Amino acid sequence: MPAMEPGAHPSRLSIAVVGLGSIGGAAAGSLAAAGRHNIVACTRRPVARFTLERAEGTVELPLRALTDPTQAKPVDWVLLCTKTHQTAGAAPWLAQLCSPATRVAVLQNGIDHVARAAPLARGATIVPVLVYYNGERLGGDRVRLRHAGSYDAVVADDAPGRAFVELFEGTPLRIIRSGDFSTLAWRKLLINAVANPITALTLQRQAVLRRSDVQELCRAILNEAVAAARAEGVTLAEDEVDRTIATLHNFSGELGTSMYFDRLAGRPLEVEALTGAIVAAGGRHGIAMPLNRALLTLLRAINDGITG
Repeated sequence: MPAMEPGAHPSRLSIAVVGLGSIGGAAAGSLAAAGRHNIVACTRRPVARFTLERAEGTVELPLRALTDPTQAKPVDWVLLCTKTHQTAGAAPWLAQLCSPATRVAVLQNGIDHVARAAPLARGATIVPVLVYYNGERLGGDRVRLRHAGSYDAVVADDAPGRAFVELFEGTPLRIIRSGDFSTLAWRKLLINAVANPITALTLQRQAVLRRSDVQELCRAILNEAVAAARAEGVTLAEDEVDRTIATLHNFSGELGTSMYFDRLAGRPLEVEALTGAIVAAGGRHGIAMPLNRALLTLLRAINDGITG
């Protein structure tokens, strides 16, 4: 079934998911199971059926997939679900899928969603999305979805954000809107500043964050990151570090992180958009960041061993 042209059927939209990993797989599977829109996955390998494990029950779904960007046509929505360091690699897909009428939801980590995607999107509207659900890729055609909190993703409280919320009506993913997206983006980055590096370096799931000595380390890392965020003009609470630690403790100790899973699989770690962004912000304002710089050095060394 060919993708519909943008706006052809307002009630049934065409959605392309670029990156069928833990985040993209959970999004694509949730949308496909709801059956309200036409979904196509943009993948490196053919996928005929897709399995989504979720609390509501495991579902096996037919899933249309394209492996060649030249086969793609413009769609209403693109969900860009690659890792941040893979964004440039998605350029051939975006060139074919996007038009000025397209909306590109960027379901990635970090704080620079628009800056990363806009140059590749042919005038499409960029919709930054903060993802909180936990996806675990169990295979090229199988993902496990876990809910990590009271909501699964956050978008800005504007017209594109509201349209994104509507896309996921009838799915298990709970999307909320916020009028202070930049603050929430940094709050998500604070969570990633400790959960991702520590689980990747220790090769343990989030239960390791409950150790008293690790909590002490987390607080010190977060104090540096919060100072950088405030210097960038972000409004954070006086007890922001305590809030971040409390949020981490709400997550099940059985959950992994994207960086943890990538290290287990021997894939490059998403370093620069997380710890790298924090260190860069501190550097812009002359803030000493010895712990975050140490993490960045170690994570980059791991990447050099993987890619070098």
